[in-house]
Amino acid sequence: MGILSGNPKQEPLHFGEIYGIWSSLSVAKAAIDAYQVYINHTGDEDLRGFLQDVMQSTIRPSIEDMEDILLHNEIAVPPTPADRPKADLEQIPAGARLHDMQIANTVAMDIGICLPAYSKLIAESIREDVGALFEKLHAKKVKDGIRLLRLMKEKGWIMPPPLHQETKQA
Repeated sequence: MGILSGNPKQEPLHFGEIYGIWSSLSVAKAAIDAYQVYINHTGDEDLRGFLQDVMQSTIRPSIEDMEDILLHNEIAVPPTPADRPKADLEQIPAGARLHDMQIANTVAMDIGICLPAYSKLIAESIREDVGALFEKLHAKKVKDGIRLLRLMKEKGWIMPPPLHQETKQA
């Protein structure tokens, strides 16, 4: 039996796995910070609920999972920003306030960026538990992306590119 046969949690991480987990963890922690700001700025209850749900059901559990792997392998984790205080939406000046459509599109972009990054990490992983972690995170991002797309369509926040319409040739 070699070093890579047996219990995956006892196998060493390779540098790509370490960097991928550490980077993803850092981005997830920054996302919590950003989503707290977005929650303070949104006036739309559906968007606020979506953001709170994604933080609790997707991002926070992913942070725990990634920290567990790194700490088990004695690798320092990136710092965690302090939670943002709740703000009164009416106290945010109009010129400084983020708009609901802006927030939704920024979160959609975040989800879109994570999907290929997670796919790359799945493909690079040689430890089954690391690959499985990013498969789980990828699936959650897909689910969150579909929910957000539906919300954006309902609210009229989607910005489609020019749509192709078939024209009849004479």
